[in-house]
Amino acid sequence: MAARPEILFTLFASLESIEGIGKKTTSYFNGLQIEKPRDLLFHLPHNVIDRVRRNTLFGLDLPATATVDVVIGPHHPPRSRGKPYRIIVRDARMEWQLVFFHAHGDYLKKTLPTGQRRLVSGKVELFDGIAQMVHPDHILRLEDAVHLPQAEPVYALCAGITAKLMGKAVRGALERAPDLPEWIDPALKVREAWPTWREAVVKAHTPGSLADLSANAPARARLAYDELFAHQLTLALARSRARRKSGRSSVQTGQLQTKVLAALNYTPTNAQSRAIAEIAADMAGPMRMNRLLQGDVGAGKTLVALMALLIAVEAGGQGVMMAPTEILARQHHDSLLPLVRAAGVQLDLLTGRDKGAERERKLADLAAGHSKIVVGTHAVFQKGVEFADLRLAVIDEQHRFGVAQRAALSAKGEGADVLVMTATPIPRSLALAQYGDMEVSVLDEKPPGRQPVQTALVSTSRMAEVVAHLREAISEGRQAYWVCPLVEESELSDLTAAEARYKHLRAALGENQVGLVHGQLSSGEKDAAMARFVKGETKVLVATTVIEVGVNVPNASIMVIERAESFGLAQLHQLRGRVGRGAAASTCLLMYEAPLGETAARRLKLLRDTEDGFRIAEEDMIIRGAGDLIGTAQSGLPRFRVADLERQSALMEVAQRDARKLLQADPELRSTRGEAARTLLWLMEQDKAVRYLSIG
Repeated sequence: MAARPEILFTLFASLESIEGIGKKTTSYFNGLQIEKPRDLLFHLPHNVIDRVRRNTLFGLDLPATATVDVVIGPHHPPRSRGKPYRIIVRDARMEWQLVFFHAHGDYLKKTLPTGQRRLVSGKVELFDGIAQMVHPDHILRLEDAVHLPQAEPVYALCAGITAKLMGKAVRGALERAPDLPEWIDPALKVREAWPTWREAVVKAHTPGSLADLSANAPARARLAYDELFAHQLTLALARSRARRKSGRSSVQTGQLQTKVLAALNYTPTNAQSRAIAEIAADMAGPMRMNRLLQGDVGAGKTLVALMALLIAVEAGGQGVMMAPTEILARQHHDSLLPLVRAAGVQLDLLTGRDKGAERERKLADLAAGHSKIVVGTHAVFQKGVEFADLRLAVIDEQHRFGVAQRAALSAKGEGADVLVMTATPIPRSLALAQYGDMEVSVLDEKPPGRQPVQTALVSTSRMAEVVAHLREAISEGRQAYWVCPLVEESELSDLTAAEARYKHLRAALGENQVGLVHGQLSSGEKDAAMARFVKGETKVLVATTVIEVGVNVPNASIMVIERAESFGLAQLHQLRGRVGRGAAASTCLLMYEAPLGETAARRLKLLRDTEDGFRIAEEDMIIRGAGDLIGTAQSGLPRFRVADLERQSALMEVAQRDARKLLQADPELRSTRGEAARTLLWLMEQDKAVRYLSIG
């Protein structure tokens, strides 16, 4: 097993090895996720205080932070409890005061003896017309003033960690920062005018001005790039390792696909044709396919997936399509069935509900190879489900399936190709961070016939009008979703809101017209309520956000989202995508509680003005941040300390290209630059990537 290089030992020692840090202080530092000297180096300052020396406060615009050379005058201890201790000082032009509360007079007389000169630095404010510095940040003898930087970095702190202690700890870590070998492509380093790693770390901790804190400042940009490059190297290594697992070459004949295309009443978009060609090329190759198919709501991913499944069948094998819920699996099955029949291929549906003889028949057909395509839930993972020759696994809505489940599924077929579909448009930088180990196909056009959805903003004060509008639409035979607000992070209170709205709408529209689905129902109850809505037995479906991605009810042409300002942009866009699937003109009403805050107004207006999911996702990331966008806990997103995914997406692209290029030229990272890149992986704690290398 490869071991961490010796050059990094001092950075991975204990915090207590830094002078002035003991056991107790270490536990405080842990609260900032600082456990070793290396972590201190990446704990960069977020602000800078101007400590430039001046000889007087005269002419300074107060309040302000100032560093002034003064002569100490008389001390005025407090005459009664609770009053401050005052010391008069004189600078080159004027007299003013230093003020201390709960002070120890003896200590102050010793530190600030009358008649002597000191350098004091801190915030100065006017109080009753007198300039005062309350509790100076620094009091120094003139000969010690050289230790005060002209620009003092400001760090995030926590209980038990003072600015002074943090500064001392960082200086201790910087003394240990070694000169590391260079892993950045020389041409890139010259082009960007980046410093060496050690110079960058030192400069980042000793900013001369606010400009040095910007993400584009050379030192910071270099450290951000290092982080992104290490992450992309790890993904690229995982990718090349996965690709080395030889796949099966599945070469299309086109016969079945031609039959399906003939049965369609439209021509696939250019984006669909391009994605199908990319997938066919991957499947024909000797390496295992690992591709992400990313398409906005209604961009036609299902057709692309079907073509991929037919390639597997044309090559003599089988394909499986997995959905996260039974209702979605059933829907995929129902929408594929007429097309698959046109191609004369046997398609089966396998869910947890299949029991007895019917289940046995399906399993026997799969094992014998009669059943060519199976659509199912995670039931297709279970023991006893055997395929004759599984060539392709299509997984819908990636975020519901862990990596382990993906692996379990592809283990059912020797070297089976994997195609993951997501309807959540992801900004490019996030797609690279999250799915950098996969190839990506993007569907950025809508198939003909998809109706645009008219989106309007309506204040909740107009609730009665909205209900009247709904009554009219129902009388014309239309259906509607009514999504209830996220009251707070509690399913119970969300449920209360949904049940109250359900009762209100039943009273207004008729008892049998309204259905209800929410997170507290069993999956059977949810499916039953959805099924009644799909069949048109209920006209309005009141729901919390459990109405699944992908549920397809063509007759539903109205979407009401109550308290829309409490939802994220991406979620609103997904919900709106539930309508506009049939022939009728569709509307989405975003109901908000007035007055709207600035950010909420910006989000809702953007949604009203565009249906472009990718533009919405980019904007959402800028407003909310990358972690929130996909929920950091389940996103698999790395936590970057320096890099900012929202603002440095271009750097992420450069890092991905560079990482892939380096591995192409030096797959084992054995060249001089390759060895330096190994050091970077250890520095960034990407030990897993180093293990990939040692396993080969």
